[in-house]
Amino acid sequence: MDLGLENRQALVTGASRGLGRAIAATLAAEGAHVVAVARNLERLNDLVASSSGGRGSITARACDLGDGSAIEAMGKLLQEVDILVLNTGGPPPGPASDTTDAVWSKQFEAMFLSAIRLTRLALPGMRERGFGRILAVVSSGVIQPIPSLGISNALRAALVGWCKTLAGEVAAEGITVNCIAPGRIATDRVAELDQGRAKREGLDIALVEKQARATIPAGRYGDAEEFAAVAAFLASSRASYMTGGVIRVDGGMIRCV
Repeated sequence: MDLGLENRQALVTGASRGLGRAIAATLAAEGAHVVAVARNLERLNDLVASSSGGRGSITARACDLGDGSAIEAMGKLLQEVDILVLNTGGPPPGPASDTTDAVWSKQFEAMFLSAIRLTRLALPGMRERGFGRILAVVSSGVIQPIPSLGISNALRAALVGWCKTLAGEVAAEGITVNCIAPGRIATDRVAELDQGRAKREGLDIALVEKQARATIPAGRYGDAEEFAAVAAFLASSRASYMTGGVIRVDGGMIRCV
């Protein structure tokens, strides 16, 4: 299937590793011209080097999403974007009841307010061209809250509510807005969470991973490339009638309907 991504302009945040990196590489392989954004320029340059030779292209742009002025500096670039992928690194784990105001404020800026700022700058161009795809990478925790991830559960759920509201406002202008909820995908972030649980509970890491796999009907962790393939479809012209949704890529892990 031709996804119609040839020569589309995309911007992917949190692209230096994990899901963001896989999405950037997949969009470029489908012919899009991708700006990969993250704080770590060295990792971004490695992505650029490893993705050369595809139908599309990747360029690197260093930016701290917690810095509003840094996002504003990308204003001209964002005006050209057809596909905006809102992806941020995970916040520190911890209970919902024991987080300081300073930590809440910092994570709110980086995880939630950054999405609003980026979208606000990208929307005028999308409206003018009559085409836009806004994808927010969230978490299975927005559907089934994850223990010890209080900040993530709260802020990513807020992002889902904002995306759903925005989807209704822009649907008639050829712009779709969707959230993608990963389950346990084999990324550095998930490995860090597994290691954190092993340390907290005094368990062997192999046991932690075995127990996690037992909760997944597919019997395994997902690959970042599997997740990125879903993102590429949602970013495409083929997904023009899908908006306002939370699409699960979780191997059946989320139990509720």
